[in-house]
Amino acid sequence: MNTKPIIYQLLPRLYTNYNEKCVPGGTYAQNGSGKLNSITNEVLGSIKDLGATHIWYTGVIEHAHKTDYSQYGIRPDNPHVVKGEAGSPYAIKDYYDIDPDLAEDVPNRMEEFVRLVERTHDNGMNVIIDFVPNHTARQYHSDAAPTGIQDFGSYDDDSKFFSPRNNYYYIPRQLFAPSVDMGSGRQAYVEFPAKASGNNCFNAFACPNDWYDTVKLNYGWDPGDNSQHFSPIPDTWYKMLHILRFWASKGVDGFRCDMVHMVPLEFWRWAIPVVKEHFPNIIFIAEIYDVNLYNDFIKVGGFDYLYDKVNLYDTLRGIQTANYSTAQITSCWQRVEGINDRMLNFLENHDEQRFGSKFYAGDPAKVIPSLVVSSMINTGPMMIYAGQELGEQGMDAEGFSGRDGRTTIFDYWSLGTLRRRLNNGHPTEALLSGREKWLLQKYRTILRLCNSEKAIAKGRFFDLMYVNYQNPTLNPHRHYVFLRSFANETLVIAVNFSPDSADLRINIPRHAFEMLQLPEGNAMMTELLTRQTMEKSFSSTEPFETYVGPYDAAIWKVKYKNSATSAKK
Repeated sequence: MNTKPIIYQLLPRLYTNYNEKCVPGGTYAQNGSGKLNSITNEVLGSIKDLGATHIWYTGVIEHAHKTDYSQYGIRPDNPHVVKGEAGSPYAIKDYYDIDPDLAEDVPNRMEEFVRLVERTHDNGMNVIIDFVPNHTARQYHSDAAPTGIQDFGSYDDDSKFFSPRNNYYYIPRQLFAPSVDMGSGRQAYVEFPAKASGNNCFNAFACPNDWYDTVKLNYGWDPGDNSQHFSPIPDTWYKMLHILRFWASKGVDGFRCDMVHMVPLEFWRWAIPVVKEHFPNIIFIAEIYDVNLYNDFIKVGGFDYLYDKVNLYDTLRGIQTANYSTAQITSCWQRVEGINDRMLNFLENHDEQRFGSKFYAGDPAKVIPSLVVSSMINTGPMMIYAGQELGEQGMDAEGFSGRDGRTTIFDYWSLGTLRRRLNNGHPTEALLSGREKWLLQKYRTILRLCNSEKAIAKGRFFDLMYVNYQNPTLNPHRHYVFLRSFANETLVIAVNFSPDSADLRINIPRHAFEMLQLPEGNAMMTELLTRQTMEKSFSSTEPFETYVGPYDAAIWKVKYKNSATSAKK
Protein backbone atom coordinates (compact mmCIF):
# COMPACT_ATOMS: atom_id res chain seq x y z
CA MET A 1 0.00 0.00 0.00
CA ASN A 2 1.54 3.32 -1.10
CA THR A 3 -0.82 5.39 1.03
CA LYS A 4 -0.27 5.55 4.77
CA PRO A 5 -3.74 5.07 6.33
CA ILE A 6 -4.91 8.07 8.36
CA ILE A 7 -8.02 6.87 10.17
CA TYR A 8 -10.58 9.28 11.61
CA GLN A 9 -12.73 7.60 14.26
CA LEU A 10 -16.16 9.02 14.98
CA LEU A 11 -19.36 7.91 16.72
CA PRO A 12 -22.22 9.18 14.56
CA ARG A 13 -24.44 9.27 17.66
CA LEU A 14 -22.18 12.00 19.09
CA TYR A 15 -20.55 13.48 16.02
CA THR A 16 -23.50 15.19 14.37
CA ASN A 17 -25.61 15.77 17.48
CA TYR A 18 -26.03 19.56 17.55
CA ASN A 19 -28.14 19.76 20.71
CA GLU A 20 -26.65 22.53 22.87
CA LYS A 21 -28.75 21.66 25.92
CA CYS A 22 -28.00 18.02 26.68
CA VAL A 23 -28.71 16.95 30.26
CA PRO A 24 -26.60 14.33 32.08
CA GLY A 25 -28.22 10.94 31.80
CA GLY A 26 -30.73 12.33 29.34
CA THR A 27 -32.96 10.17 27.19
CA TYR A 28 -33.06 10.14 23.42
CA ALA A 29 -36.09 12.45 23.61
CA GLN A 30 -34.14 14.92 25.76
CA ASN A 31 -30.69 14.84 24.18
CA GLY A 32 -31.21 13.45 20.71
CA SER A 33 -28.67 11.67 18.56
CA GLY A 34 -26.45 12.40 15.61
CA LYS A 35 -27.64 10.98 12.30
CA LEU A 36 -25.92 9.23 9.41
CA ASN A 37 -27.63 11.57 6.95
CA SER A 38 -26.06 14.53 8.76
CA ILE A 39 -22.61 13.33 7.75
CA THR A 40 -22.95 15.23 4.52
CA ASN A 41 -20.50 15.83 1.69
CA GLU A 42 -19.50 19.10 3.37
CA VAL A 43 -18.80 17.33 6.65
CA LEU A 44 -16.90 14.55 4.89
CA GLY A 45 -14.89 17.16 3.02
CA SER A 46 -13.76 18.69 6.32
CA ILE A 47 -12.53 15.28 7.48
CA LYS A 48 -10.75 14.65 4.18
CA ASP A 49 -9.15 18.10 4.48
CA LEU A 50 -7.53 16.99 7.72
CA GLY A 51 -5.59 14.33 5.82
CA ALA A 52 -7.86 11.36 6.53
CA THR A 53 -7.88 8.39 4.18
CA HIS A 54 -10.33 6.23 6.17
CA ILE A 55 -13.28 6.88 8.49
CA TRP A 56 -14.08 4.42 11.24
CA TYR A 57 -17.81 4.74 11.89
CA THR A 58 -18.05 3.45 15.45
CA GLY A 59 -21.30 2.07 16.82
CA VAL A 60 -23.32 1.83 13.60
CA ILE A 61 -24.47 -1.78 14.11
CA GLU A 62 -27.62 -2.13 16.21
CA HIS A 63 -26.85 -2.46 19.91
CA ALA A 64 -28.86 -2.58 23.11
CA HIS A 65 -30.32 0.74 24.34
CA LYS A 66 -33.15 2.02 26.48
CA THR A 67 -35.01 3.84 23.72
CA ASP A 68 -38.17 2.03 22.64
CA TYR A 69 -38.35 1.30 18.90
CA SER A 70 -41.01 -1.41 19.16
CA GLN A 71 -43.26 0.51 16.76
CA TYR A 72 -40.72 -0.41 14.07
CA GLY A 73 -40.70 -4.09 14.96
CA ILE A 74 -37.52 -3.83 17.06
CA ARG A 75 -37.73 -5.82 20.27
CA PRO A 76 -37.13 -3.56 23.33
CA ASP A 77 -34.19 -4.21 25.66
CA ASN A 78 -34.61 -4.63 29.38
CA PRO A 79 -33.09 -1.41 30.78
CA HIS A 80 -31.38 -3.24 33.65
CA VAL A 81 -28.90 -4.88 31.27
CA VAL A 82 -28.13 -1.70 29.32
CA LYS A 83 -25.32 0.62 30.37
CA GLY A 84 -26.46 4.23 30.13
CA GLU A 85 -29.47 5.45 28.19
CA ALA A 86 -27.86 4.91 24.80
CA GLY A 87 -26.10 1.63 25.60
CA SER A 88 -22.69 0.36 24.65
CA PRO A 89 -21.90 0.09 20.91
CA TYR A 90 -20.20 -3.17 21.88
CA ALA A 91 -23.35 -4.83 23.20
CA ILE A 92 -24.59 -5.88 19.76
CA LYS A 93 -28.24 -6.98 19.62
CA ASP A 94 -28.51 -7.50 15.86
CA TYR A 95 -25.40 -8.05 13.73
CA TYR A 96 -27.40 -7.49 10.54
CA ASP A 97 -28.92 -4.11 11.27
CA ILE A 98 -28.08 -0.43 11.66
CA ASP A 99 -28.75 1.23 14.99
CA PRO A 100 -32.08 3.05 14.77
CA ASP A 101 -30.78 5.99 16.83
CA LEU A 102 -28.72 7.00 13.78
CA ALA A 103 -31.54 7.02 11.25
CA GLU A 104 -33.78 9.89 10.20
CA ASP A 105 -36.17 7.36 8.66
CA VAL A 106 -35.94 4.29 10.90
CA PRO A 107 -37.46 1.76 8.45
CA ASN A 108 -34.85 2.82 5.87
CA ARG A 109 -31.86 2.83 8.21
CA MET A 110 -29.83 0.38 6.13
CA GLU A 111 -30.34 2.46 3.00
CA GLU A 112 -29.14 5.53 4.92
CA PHE A 113 -25.98 3.66 5.89
CA VAL A 114 -25.32 2.45 2.35
CA ARG A 115 -25.67 6.02 1.08
CA LEU A 116 -23.17 7.17 3.73
CA VAL A 117 -20.72 4.54 2.51
CA GLU A 118 -21.18 5.82 -1.04
CA ARG A 119 -20.70 9.46 0.04
CA THR A 120 -17.54 8.55 1.92
CA HIS A 121 -16.16 6.80 -1.15
CA ASP A 122 -17.14 9.74 -3.35
CA ASN A 123 -15.08 11.96 -1.05
CA GLY A 124 -12.01 9.78 -1.53
CA MET A 125 -12.05 7.92 1.78
CA ASN A 126 -12.60 4.31 2.80
CA VAL A 127 -15.07 3.00 5.38
CA ILE A 128 -14.22 0.97 8.48
CA ILE A 129 -16.82 -0.40 10.90
CA ASP A 130 -16.64 -2.47 14.06
CA PHE A 131 -16.74 -6.24 14.10
CA VAL A 132 -17.53 -7.43 17.63
CA PRO A 133 -16.86 -11.20 17.72
CA ASN A 134 -16.35 -11.96 21.41
CA HIS A 135 -19.78 -11.19 22.86
CA THR A 136 -23.35 -10.12 22.12
CA ALA A 137 -25.91 -8.11 24.04
CA ARG A 138 -27.68 -10.17 26.71
CA GLN A 139 -30.92 -10.08 24.74
CA TYR A 140 -29.63 -10.78 21.25
CA HIS A 141 -32.31 -10.94 18.57
CA SER A 142 -32.04 -10.20 14.87
CA ASP A 143 -35.09 -8.93 13.04
CA ALA A 144 -33.03 -8.16 9.93
CA ALA A 145 -31.03 -11.36 9.36
CA PRO A 146 -31.25 -12.87 5.88
CA THR A 147 -33.58 -15.83 5.45
CA GLY A 148 -32.18 -19.00 6.95
CA ILE A 149 -29.87 -17.29 9.48
CA GLN A 150 -30.66 -18.36 13.04
CA ASP A 151 -30.06 -16.22 16.12
CA PHE A 152 -27.17 -17.05 18.41
CA GLY A 153 -28.26 -19.56 21.01
CA SER A 154 -31.34 -20.75 19.11
CA TYR A 155 -30.39 -24.41 19.41
CA ASP A 156 -28.12 -24.33 22.45
CA ASP A 157 -28.33 -26.99 25.15
CA ASP A 158 -28.46 -24.70 28.18
CA SER A 159 -28.10 -27.61 30.61
CA LYS A 160 -24.38 -27.71 29.79
CA PHE A 161 -21.71 -25.22 30.82
CA PHE A 162 -19.88 -25.97 27.58
CA SER A 163 -20.79 -27.78 24.42
CA PRO A 164 -18.92 -27.39 21.12
CA ARG A 165 -22.34 -27.06 19.48
CA ASN A 166 -23.46 -24.15 21.68
CA ASN A 167 -23.07 -20.48 20.81
CA TYR A 168 -22.98 -19.39 24.45
CA TYR A 169 -21.63 -20.60 27.81
CA TYR A 170 -24.16 -21.39 30.56
CA ILE A 171 -24.06 -21.65 34.33
CA PRO A 172 -26.56 -24.50 34.80
CA ARG A 173 -29.19 -24.23 37.52
CA GLN A 174 -28.09 -20.67 38.38
CA LEU A 175 -30.13 -17.48 38.03
CA PHE A 176 -28.16 -14.55 36.59
CA ALA A 177 -27.55 -12.50 39.73
CA PRO A 178 -24.99 -9.72 39.19
CA SER A 179 -24.31 -7.16 41.90
CA VAL A 180 -26.27 -4.67 39.82
CA ASP A 181 -29.98 -3.87 40.16
CA MET A 182 -31.93 -6.26 37.94
CA GLY A 183 -35.29 -4.72 38.86
CA SER A 184 -38.36 -6.32 40.39
CA GLY A 185 -41.76 -7.61 39.37
CA ARG A 186 -42.65 -7.53 35.70
CA GLN A 187 -39.83 -5.07 34.96
CA ALA A 188 -37.12 -7.38 36.30
CA TYR A 189 -34.52 -8.90 34.06
CA VAL A 190 -34.62 -12.67 34.51
CA GLU A 191 -32.05 -14.97 32.92
CA PHE A 192 -32.13 -18.65 33.77
CA PRO A 193 -29.85 -20.36 33.43
CA ALA A 194 -27.31 -17.58 33.58
CA LYS A 195 -24.95 -17.05 30.68
CA ALA A 196 -21.27 -16.13 31.06
CA SER A 197 -20.53 -12.41 30.71
CA GLY A 198 -18.42 -11.06 27.88
CA ASN A 199 -15.21 -10.41 29.81
CA ASN A 200 -14.79 -14.15 30.57
CA CYS A 201 -16.82 -13.93 33.75
CA PHE A 202 -17.85 -17.59 33.89
CA ASN A 203 -20.23 -17.33 36.83
CA ALA A 204 -23.65 -15.88 37.53
CA PHE A 205 -22.43 -13.13 39.84
CA ALA A 206 -20.99 -10.41 37.60
CA CYS A 207 -19.78 -7.20 39.25
CA PRO A 208 -20.51 -3.61 38.12
CA ASN A 209 -17.10 -3.47 36.41
CA ASP A 210 -17.74 -6.70 34.52
CA TRP A 211 -19.28 -6.58 31.06
CA TYR A 212 -22.60 -7.64 32.55
CA ASP A 213 -24.51 -6.16 29.61
CA THR A 214 -22.94 -8.73 27.27
CA VAL A 215 -22.75 -12.51 26.86
CA LYS A 216 -19.57 -14.39 25.96
CA LEU A 217 -19.64 -16.29 22.65
CA ASN A 218 -18.37 -19.86 22.39
CA TYR A 219 -15.87 -20.59 19.58
CA GLY A 220 -15.14 -24.15 20.68
CA TRP A 221 -12.87 -23.37 23.61
CA ASP A 222 -13.76 -25.07 26.89
CA PRO A 223 -12.59 -22.82 29.75
CA GLY A 224 -13.20 -25.67 32.19
CA ASP A 225 -10.21 -27.70 31.02
CA ASN A 226 -8.74 -25.32 28.40
CA SER A 227 -9.44 -27.83 25.63
CA GLN A 228 -10.18 -26.81 22.05
CA HIS A 229 -12.93 -28.24 19.87
CA PHE A 230 -12.47 -26.78 16.38
CA SER A 231 -13.31 -29.85 14.29
CA PRO A 232 -15.95 -30.00 13.05
CA ILE A 233 -16.00 -26.22 12.59
CA PRO A 234 -18.19 -24.71 15.34
CA ASP A 235 -21.49 -23.10 14.44
CA THR A 236 -20.33 -19.76 15.89
CA TRP A 237 -17.55 -19.63 13.28
CA TYR A 238 -19.99 -19.98 10.40
CA LYS A 239 -22.33 -17.37 11.86
CA MET A 240 -19.51 -14.85 12.24
CA LEU A 241 -18.14 -15.50 8.76
CA HIS A 242 -21.57 -14.80 7.29
CA ILE A 243 -21.73 -11.50 9.23
CA LEU A 244 -18.34 -10.39 7.89
CA ARG A 245 -19.35 -11.19 4.32
CA PHE A 246 -22.68 -9.44 4.78
CA TRP A 247 -21.07 -6.12 5.69
CA ALA A 248 -18.32 -6.46 3.10
CA SER A 249 -21.10 -6.78 0.50
CA LYS A 250 -22.44 -3.39 1.68
CA GLY A 251 -19.25 -1.69 0.48
CA VAL A 252 -17.38 -1.61 3.78
CA ASP A 253 -13.60 -1.46 3.22
CA GLY A 254 -12.38 -2.73 6.58
CA PHE A 255 -13.18 -4.04 10.04
CA ARG A 256 -11.84 -2.89 13.36
CA CYS A 257 -12.10 -6.17 15.26
CA ASP A 258 -12.87 -5.89 18.94
CA MET A 259 -10.76 -7.73 21.56
CA VAL A 260 -9.33 -10.22 19.07
CA HIS A 261 -7.20 -12.05 21.63
CA MET A 262 -10.39 -13.17 23.42
CA VAL A 263 -11.34 -15.17 20.31
CA PRO A 264 -9.26 -18.23 19.28
CA LEU A 265 -6.47 -17.44 16.82
CA GLU A 266 -7.63 -20.42 14.76
CA PHE A 267 -10.89 -18.65 13.95
CA TRP A 268 -9.08 -15.66 12.46
CA ARG A 269 -6.71 -17.90 10.49
CA TRP A 270 -9.79 -19.59 8.98
CA ALA A 271 -12.12 -16.60 8.50
CA ILE A 272 -9.93 -13.75 7.22
CA PRO A 273 -8.63 -15.57 4.11
CA VAL A 274 -12.15 -16.72 3.25
CA VAL A 275 -13.46 -13.13 3.38
CA LYS A 276 -10.52 -11.90 1.32
CA GLU A 277 -11.17 -14.48 -1.39
CA HIS A 278 -14.21 -12.44 -2.40
CA PHE A 279 -13.12 -9.02 -1.06
CA PRO A 280 -9.34 -8.95 -1.56
CA ASN A 281 -8.85 -5.28 -0.66
CA ILE A 282 -10.69 -5.38 2.65
CA ILE A 283 -8.52 -4.73 5.72
CA PHE A 284 -8.68 -6.24 9.20
CA ILE A 285 -7.52 -4.23 12.21
CA ALA A 286 -7.03 -5.97 15.55
CA GLU A 287 -7.66 -4.43 18.94
CA ILE A 288 -5.08 -6.35 20.97
CA TYR A 289 -3.29 -5.76 24.28
CA ASP A 290 -0.45 -8.29 24.41
CA VAL A 291 2.80 -7.55 22.56
CA ASN A 292 3.75 -11.23 22.83
CA LEU A 293 0.79 -12.08 20.56
CA TYR A 294 1.48 -9.49 17.86
CA ASN A 295 3.42 -11.75 15.52
CA ASP A 296 0.89 -14.57 15.77
CA PHE A 297 -2.08 -12.37 14.93
CA ILE A 298 -0.31 -10.97 11.87
CA LYS A 299 1.57 -13.99 10.55
CA VAL A 300 -0.93 -16.69 11.57
CA GLY A 301 -4.20 -14.84 12.10
CA GLY A 302 -3.94 -12.79 8.93
CA PHE A 303 -4.55 -9.30 10.34
CA ASP A 304 -3.35 -6.33 8.32
CA TYR A 305 -2.82 -3.99 11.28
CA LEU A 306 -2.74 -4.16 15.08
CA TYR A 307 -3.34 -1.59 17.80
CA ASP A 308 0.03 -0.74 19.36
CA LYS A 309 -1.54 0.33 22.62
CA VAL A 310 0.56 -1.44 25.25
CA ASN A 311 3.79 -0.56 23.47
CA LEU A 312 4.06 2.88 21.86
CA TYR A 313 0.84 4.44 23.23
CA ASP A 314 1.61 3.53 26.82
CA THR A 315 5.20 4.73 26.42
CA LEU A 316 4.21 8.12 24.98
CA ARG A 317 1.63 8.52 27.72
CA GLY A 318 4.27 7.66 30.33
CA ILE A 319 6.62 10.28 28.87
CA GLN A 320 3.87 12.86 29.15
CA THR A 321 2.51 11.95 32.57
CA ALA A 322 4.95 9.75 34.53
CA ASN A 323 8.42 11.05 33.65
CA TYR A 324 9.27 8.11 31.42
CA SER A 325 12.44 8.71 29.43
CA THR A 326 12.09 9.35 25.69
CA ALA A 327 14.89 6.80 25.34
CA GLN A 328 12.17 4.17 25.81
CA ILE A 329 10.77 5.03 22.37
CA THR A 330 13.75 3.19 20.93
CA SER A 331 12.72 -0.02 22.66
CA CYS A 332 9.18 0.44 21.27
CA TRP A 333 10.23 0.13 17.63
CA GLN A 334 12.77 -2.55 18.48
CA ARG A 335 10.08 -4.63 20.17
CA VAL A 336 8.03 -4.75 16.96
CA GLU A 337 10.92 -4.78 14.49
CA GLY A 338 9.92 -6.63 11.34
CA ILE A 339 6.23 -5.78 11.77
CA ASN A 340 6.57 -2.02 12.40
CA ASP A 341 4.55 -1.20 9.30
CA ARG A 342 1.65 -3.24 10.65
CA MET A 343 1.31 -1.15 13.83
CA LEU A 344 -1.66 1.21 14.14
CA ASN A 345 -0.71 4.15 16.35
CA PHE A 346 -2.99 6.57 18.19
CA LEU A 347 -3.09 9.02 21.07
CA GLU A 348 -6.86 8.84 21.61
CA ASN A 349 -9.79 6.55 20.94
CA HIS A 350 -13.15 5.84 22.57
CA ASP A 351 -11.57 3.67 25.29
CA GLU A 352 -8.79 6.07 26.30
CA GLN A 353 -8.74 9.37 28.12
CA ARG A 354 -8.49 12.47 25.98
CA PHE A 355 -4.94 13.78 25.56
CA GLY A 356 -5.93 17.24 26.75
CA SER A 357 -7.87 16.05 29.81
CA LYS A 358 -6.60 16.69 33.32
CA PHE A 359 -6.06 12.92 33.59
CA TYR A 360 -3.53 12.97 30.76
CA ALA A 361 -1.53 15.98 29.50
CA GLY A 362 -3.85 18.63 30.92
CA ASP A 363 -3.27 20.80 27.85
CA PRO A 364 -4.05 19.68 24.28
CA ALA A 365 -1.39 22.08 22.94
CA LYS A 366 1.33 19.81 24.33
CA VAL A 367 0.45 17.15 21.75
CA ILE A 368 2.94 18.01 18.97
CA PRO A 369 5.87 15.75 20.00
CA SER A 370 3.59 12.78 20.69
CA LEU A 371 1.67 13.37 17.46
CA VAL A 372 4.83 13.57 15.34
CA VAL A 373 6.35 10.43 16.85
CA SER A 374 3.18 8.32 16.64
CA SER A 375 2.35 9.42 13.09
CA MET A 376 5.86 9.34 11.65
CA ILE A 377 7.82 6.57 13.37
CA ASN A 378 6.55 3.93 10.90
CA THR A 379 4.53 3.55 7.73
CA GLY A 380 1.56 1.94 9.51
CA PRO A 381 -1.77 3.68 10.15
CA MET A 382 -2.29 6.69 12.38
CA MET A 383 -5.69 7.11 14.04
CA ILE A 384 -7.35 10.31 15.27
CA TYR A 385 -10.46 10.40 17.45
CA ALA A 386 -13.17 12.93 16.56
CA GLY A 387 -12.58 16.20 18.38
CA GLN A 388 -8.95 15.41 19.14
CA GLU A 389 -7.88 17.85 16.44
CA LEU A 390 -9.78 20.58 18.29
CA GLY A 391 -8.39 19.79 21.73
CA GLU A 392 -11.57 18.14 23.06
CA GLN A 393 -10.83 17.35 26.71
CA GLY A 394 -13.61 14.91 27.55
CA MET A 395 -14.33 16.56 30.88
CA ASP A 396 -18.13 16.41 30.72
CA ALA A 397 -20.08 14.27 33.19
CA GLU A 398 -22.49 12.86 30.62
CA GLY A 399 -24.43 10.38 32.74
CA PHE A 400 -23.41 6.74 32.99
CA SER A 401 -19.96 7.95 31.97
CA GLY A 402 -18.79 10.35 34.64
CA ARG A 403 -16.18 13.11 34.50
CA ASP A 404 -13.32 10.77 33.67
CA GLY A 405 -11.52 12.41 30.76
CA ARG A 406 -13.23 10.13 28.25
CA THR A 407 -15.98 10.95 25.80
CA THR A 408 -18.95 8.77 26.65
CA ILE A 409 -19.94 5.80 24.54
CA PHE A 410 -22.94 5.01 26.77
CA ASP A 411 -24.92 8.27 26.74
CA TYR A 412 -26.79 10.52 24.34
CA TRP A 413 -24.56 13.57 24.21
CA SER A 414 -23.12 16.40 22.16
CA LEU A 415 -19.64 17.95 22.11
CA GLY A 416 -19.22 21.72 22.03
CA THR A 417 -15.96 21.54 20.11
CA LEU A 418 -17.56 19.53 17.30
CA ARG A 419 -20.73 21.65 17.28
CA ARG A 420 -18.67 24.78 16.66
CA ARG A 421 -16.53 23.10 14.03
CA LEU A 422 -19.38 21.42 12.12
CA ASN A 423 -21.76 24.38 12.41
CA ASN A 424 -24.97 22.42 11.79
CA GLY A 425 -23.51 20.65 8.78
CA HIS A 426 -21.59 23.60 7.31
CA PRO A 427 -18.05 23.24 8.72
CA THR A 428 -16.28 26.45 9.61
CA GLU A 429 -13.35 27.63 11.67
CA ALA A 430 -15.00 30.96 12.43
CA LEU A 431 -16.65 29.68 15.63
CA LEU A 432 -13.49 28.10 17.04
CA SER A 433 -11.32 29.66 19.72
CA GLY A 434 -7.82 30.84 18.85
CA ARG A 435 -6.28 27.77 20.46
CA GLU A 436 -8.67 25.43 18.63
CA LYS A 437 -7.82 27.04 15.28
CA TRP A 438 -4.09 26.77 16.02
CA LEU A 439 -4.41 23.13 17.03
CA LEU A 440 -6.57 22.21 14.03
CA GLN A 441 -3.97 23.68 11.70
CA LYS A 442 -1.18 21.74 13.46
CA TYR A 443 -3.07 18.47 13.08
CA ARG A 444 -3.88 19.26 9.45
CA THR A 445 -0.23 20.05 8.67
CA ILE A 446 1.19 16.98 10.41
CA LEU A 447 -1.38 14.49 9.15
CA ARG A 448 -1.14 15.73 5.58
CA LEU A 449 2.65 15.33 5.70
CA CYS A 450 2.14 11.63 6.38
CA ASN A 451 1.16 11.09 2.76
CA SER A 452 2.58 14.11 0.95
CA GLU A 453 6.07 13.08 2.11
CA LYS A 454 7.12 9.75 0.63
CA ALA A 455 9.77 9.40 3.32
CA ILE A 456 6.94 9.08 5.87
CA ALA A 457 4.41 7.20 3.74
CA LYS A 458 6.78 4.49 2.55
CA GLY A 459 10.33 5.37 3.55
CA ARG A 460 12.93 3.86 5.86
CA PHE A 461 13.51 4.74 9.52
CA PHE A 462 16.78 5.34 11.36
CA ASP A 463 16.93 6.00 15.11
CA LEU A 464 19.60 8.57 16.02
CA MET A 465 19.43 8.24 19.79
CA TYR A 466 22.29 5.79 20.20
CA VAL A 467 24.85 8.34 18.92
CA ASN A 468 23.41 11.22 20.95
CA TYR A 469 23.26 9.90 24.52
CA GLN A 470 26.47 11.78 25.36
CA ASN A 471 25.41 14.86 23.41
CA PRO A 472 25.43 17.88 25.78
CA THR A 473 22.81 19.71 23.68
CA LEU A 474 20.34 16.83 23.67
CA ASN A 475 18.55 15.50 26.73
CA PRO A 476 17.95 11.80 25.98
CA HIS A 477 15.11 11.75 28.50
CA ARG A 478 13.15 14.63 26.94
CA HIS A 479 14.26 14.75 23.28
CA TYR A 480 13.94 12.18 20.52
CA VAL A 481 15.59 12.33 17.09
CA PHE A 482 15.33 10.11 14.01
CA LEU A 483 15.55 10.03 10.22
CA ARG A 484 13.03 9.02 7.55
CA SER A 485 14.31 8.53 4.02
CA PHE A 486 12.98 7.54 0.61
CA ALA A 487 14.67 7.83 -2.80
CA ASN A 488 16.24 11.30 -3.02
CA GLU A 489 14.49 12.80 0.03
CA THR A 490 15.42 12.59 3.71
CA LEU A 491 13.73 14.02 6.80
CA VAL A 492 15.58 14.89 10.00
CA ILE A 493 12.96 14.82 12.76
CA ALA A 494 13.49 16.14 16.29
CA VAL A 495 10.84 16.30 19.01
CA ASN A 496 10.93 18.01 22.38
CA PHE A 497 8.79 16.75 25.27
CA SER A 498 10.19 19.42 27.58
CA PRO A 499 8.68 22.77 28.65
CA ASP A 500 12.04 24.32 27.74
CA SER A 501 13.21 25.15 24.24
CA ALA A 502 16.31 23.46 22.87
CA ASP A 503 19.12 24.32 20.45
CA LEU A 504 20.12 20.86 19.28
CA ARG A 505 23.31 19.79 17.56
CA ILE A 506 22.37 16.31 16.39
CA ASN A 507 25.01 13.72 15.59
CA ILE A 508 24.25 11.67 12.45
CA PRO A 509 26.60 8.67 12.15
CA ARG A 510 28.40 7.58 9.02
CA HIS A 511 26.44 4.31 9.31
CA ALA A 512 23.18 6.17 8.63
CA PHE A 513 24.54 7.67 5.42
CA GLU A 514 25.81 4.28 4.29
CA MET A 515 22.68 2.30 5.19
CA LEU A 516 20.27 4.83 3.67
CA GLN A 517 22.69 5.65 0.80
CA LEU A 518 22.63 9.39 1.51
CA PRO A 519 25.03 12.00 0.10
CA GLU A 520 26.84 14.26 2.57
CA GLY A 521 27.45 17.98 2.42
CA ASN A 522 25.60 21.29 2.57
CA ALA A 523 22.08 21.36 1.18
CA MET A 524 19.06 23.65 1.02
CA MET A 525 16.54 22.35 3.51
CA THR A 526 12.94 23.17 4.38
CA GLU A 527 11.39 22.88 7.85
CA LEU A 528 8.02 21.35 7.03
CA LEU A 529 6.03 22.69 9.99
CA THR A 530 7.01 26.35 9.48
CA ARG A 531 8.11 26.22 5.78
CA GLN A 532 11.35 27.97 6.76
CA THR A 533 14.12 27.35 4.21
CA MET A 534 17.89 27.61 4.72
CA GLU A 535 21.18 25.99 3.79
CA LYS A 536 22.28 23.47 6.39
CA SER A 537 25.05 20.95 6.86
CA PHE A 538 23.98 17.33 6.47
CA SER A 539 27.07 15.34 7.35
CA SER A 540 28.56 12.63 9.55
CA THR A 541 31.42 14.93 10.54
CA GLU A 542 29.49 17.98 11.61
CA PRO A 543 26.37 18.06 13.87
CA PHE A 544 23.01 18.93 12.36
CA GLU A 545 21.70 22.08 14.04
CA THR A 546 18.07 22.89 14.77
CA TYR A 547 15.98 24.83 17.26
CA VAL A 548 12.99 23.05 18.79
CA GLY A 549 10.47 24.92 20.91
CA PRO A 550 8.79 23.67 24.11
CA TYR A 551 6.50 20.69 23.44
CA ASP A 552 7.24 21.05 19.75
CA ALA A 553 8.98 19.39 16.84
CA ALA A 554 11.17 20.22 13.87
CA ILE A 555 11.01 18.31 10.58
CA TRP A 556 13.77 19.26 8.17
CA LYS A 557 13.60 18.01 4.59
CA VAL A 558 16.63 17.67 2.38
CA LYS A 559 16.04 16.88 -1.28
CA TYR A 560 19.06 15.84 -3.32
CA LYS A 561 19.66 16.96 -6.86
CA ASN A 562 21.57 13.77 -7.70
CA SER A 563 18.93 11.31 -8.92
CA ALA A 564 21.56 8.59 -9.30
CA THR A 565 21.39 8.06 -5.55
CA SER A 566 17.67 7.34 -5.69
CA ALA A 567 18.13 4.82 -8.47
CA LYS A 568 19.98 2.55 -6.07
CA LYS A 569 17.03 2.31 -3.68
